Amino acid sequence: MEAEVVAIGTELLLGFVVNSDTAFLGRVLAGLGIGCTRQVTVGDNRRRLAEAIRAALSRADLVITCGGLGPTVDDVTLETIAEVTGRRLILNREVLRRIKARFARLKIRMPKSNVRQAMIPEGAIVLPNEIGTAPGFLIKLEGGQTPWGLTPSGFRLLAALPGPPAELMPMVKERLVPLLKRRASGTIILSKTLKLTGLTESEVDAKVRDLLALTGSVTVGIYAHPAQVDLRVTAKASNSAQAKRLIQRIEGKIRRRLKRLIFGADEETLEGTVGALLKKKRLTLAAAESITGGLLQHRITEVPGSSAYFLGGVVAYANALKVSPLGVEGSLLRRHGAVSPQAAKAMAAGIRRLTGSDLGISLTGIAGPTVASAKGGLTTALGPGSTRPKPVGLVYIGFSSPERIEVHRHCFSGSRSAVKFKASQAALDLIRRYLS
Repeated sequence: MEAEVVAIGTELLLGFVVNSDTAFLGRVLAGLGIGCTRQVTVGDNRRRLAEAIRAALSRADLVITCGGLGPTVDDVTLETIAEVTGRRLILNREVLRRIKARFARLKIRMPKSNVRQAMIPEGAIVLPNEIGTAPGFLIKLEGGQTPWGLTPSGFRLLAALPGPPAELMPMVKERLVPLLKRRASGTIILSKTLKLTGLTESEVDAKVRDLLALTGSVTVGIYAHPAQVDLRVTAKASNSAQAKRLIQRIEGKIRRRLKRLIFGADEETLEGTVGALLKKKRLTLAAAESITGGLLQHRITEVPGSSAYFLGGVVAYANALKVSPLGVEGSLLRRHGAVSPQAAKAMAAGIRRLTGSDLGISLTGIAGPTVASAKGGLTTALGPGSTRPKPVGLVYIGFSSPERIEVHRHCFSGSRSAVKFKASQAALDLIRRYLS
């Protein structure tokens, strides 16, 4: 079975909204063994939407639309699908009852425009919406005739889903997937993503180039992110167990080559991995941040249960806060500057002393677009290729543990926000390497 996805919304074309629906649907379809051959985005225009749906139905066994099921005049999906499929829109009393009940729970009077969301194409299977007011639906189109002949299943399926991810995702998982499982082919497609940091994409490529060239039942893809590289292993097989075995074989080769550079897999994050290690070893952490302005602490505390190991921290942007409460000597800052290995070391030791944590981490640096002079003052950046002693992107990360205090120097590229994120990534990875 092959599928196409049609995402609907002018806001998607203009870039005001990032389309996460198609990425989610691609993963779900692959897990069902359904190949997603095209993903198309169309604005809120009935003629262009009709053309996109007709074209998709001429090629695919399954067409999924997402968006355009709301109550406003720019929501054109219902009428367009009715036009394309030649079906009447009929008021579904049960759907209307659900919509009215939702407004009653919210103690809001239901606008008349919401009645149109209860209009469902004749013969469609309703996919209830537990989060919002727009239901989805699934239509089975008999015959399945395409320009290349009858589709393998002998029919086509057209599914219409709401656009908001919070509504679409549970509807797909709980309502649409069970229906599609009965129709999907016998092929299973599984993937596993290995995440690593500390190397560039080209450096990772050099270590696994032969695996990236694999074709057939198992393939490996490489994907670069800021301060992170992903390797995705994808396998096609007749059943889930066989696909998992194929993935494990290639995963083993990758892990043997990259070893400790890999910090997690699939949905795991670097901050989550660090948190799990801290919890396992029953150690506590505190942070002193200058350049990152609290970003590191934000990432650490995004992990549920982080209060078990993270005691807190200080955002010491001004030198006065480095002196007190962190206890960095003013003479040290005057002599070496706030952006220096000496300052980073003193900050890491100071936050550990202040909080009583087992481990202390500190970050100080220059995010730009200014650079620091050797005496700690700021001057205008010269831009790329600057030979100043402390260029934009320079970051010192201090780490204090019961055994030692160490400092690591980095020079990151990119925008101000990119430098800050890369610095937080390097700090988390430094903690991870110590713990593992």
